[in-house]
Amino acid sequence: MHLDFQSRRSFMKSTVAILAAGRSGTARASEGLPEVDRLRATDGDDRHQPAWDEMLEITVGPRNADLVGTGDRVIQAAVDYVKRLGGGTVRILPGTYTLRNSIYLPSKLRLLGSGPETIITKNASETIAIADDSDWYDQEITLASNGNFKVGDGVVLQITNPHNGSTDVIKRSLVAKSGNRFKLSDGLRKNLWLSGKPTCSSLFPLFTSEYTSDVTIEKLTLDGNGSNNANLNGNYGGCIFLQDCNRYTIRNVETRNYNGDGISFQICHDIVVENCHSHDNTNLGVHPGSGSQRPLIRNCVLERNDQGLFWCWGVKFGLAEGNRMIDNRSYGTSIGHNDTDNVMRNNEISGSGKVGILFRDDNRGRDFWANRNVVEHNRISNTGGEDGIAIDIQGQTKDVRLVNNDLRETRQPMKRIGVRVGSQAANIELARNTIEGFSTAIVDQRAAT
Repeated sequence: MHLDFQSRRSFMKSTVAILAAGRSGTARASEGLPEVDRLRATDGDDRHQPAWDEMLEITVGPRNADLVGTGDRVIQAAVDYVKRLGGGTVRILPGTYTLRNSIYLPSKLRLLGSGPETIITKNASETIAIADDSDWYDQEITLASNGNFKVGDGVVLQITNPHNGSTDVIKRSLVAKSGNRFKLSDGLRKNLWLSGKPTCSSLFPLFTSEYTSDVTIEKLTLDGNGSNNANLNGNYGGCIFLQDCNRYTIRNVETRNYNGDGISFQICHDIVVENCHSHDNTNLGVHPGSGSQRPLIRNCVLERNDQGLFWCWGVKFGLAEGNRMIDNRSYGTSIGHNDTDNVMRNNEISGSGKVGILFRDDNRGRDFWANRNVVEHNRISNTGGEDGIAIDIQGQTKDVRLVNNDLRETRQPMKRIGVRVGSQAANIELARNTIEGFSTAIVDQRAAT
């Protein structure tokens, strides 16, 4: 039995129109207001501004730049200067820049490089045990040895939580020292007790921000030096990591070799990732994180990551279109816990190690599955080992449209499946899909229950 999706189709069209209007700044907050057609700079009005012929631009480079250097301090100085004057562009000239801490991005910034000639990377990480107890209200740690840590470094503190056994992760900067005793940029707010074997590691995202908006990152190559760095989970880091940010555009950026995620954003809204190349990262290529609304991932190449595109928890009204997800070790795309009302369209997904598109069984509550999503006009080929699956719909996923997709297996059929629909799934529309070369085109486990 299939749902009547005509009303849903109309709804999705209107949603896309509203989304486009919101991104262009033409959507009106209230009906009936006159159009703003004579723009002036008015104090406090950050919605309507004239298109100025020239804005502030600061250059950073190894030589012949406004600010000369090749480390995080010179880039951060340029960014902070632009922030003080209300926004503008920081242009990073060709060169290799090796960071000891993240670049913290403010609002109203354009960060512009020279493509493959501007490489942002980081030093090798070092992990040292913490040698004395610190309580949650403290703002300092004592290391077992000084190692190569310096004032100004970005660090991650990790400990086994003494109360529930989970791992606590704290990101801070080192701002002062006496011997092996370091002051932190902020209070701990978690207990670092020796019973939990706490450590300090020189790990950080290359670019990061919290509670900022209206930022563009363009034409940069970010290399995480993954072979010389410990893993940092994508909920805390990546080549680019954003938390609680709005209206970021990441365009023509290469994110590679991070021992973690390429691009990760958590509770961030109206994020655009387009024409980017995220590859050879240990975990996820692009990670629209928990609660993110209206992400747009378009015309990107996501290859040789563990997963290409990972829709986290509660990601809604997003669009993934025109992307190529190639040779990702586990999944080309994974979608699950409360990720609803998203569209995946015109993507090419090939060579995935396990599943091309996975609808996860995130069985944590009454209705936590990836419902009301559309998968259309995608090309999925050569997925998994001998039991690979092009599209796998697990758990109580419902109200999903799979239409006009081309699923192909050009190797031997083996035990490979085109589409598998789990026994508890409901209202899954399969229409006008081409499914060729598999041992079984469609396995509908609902029919066996």
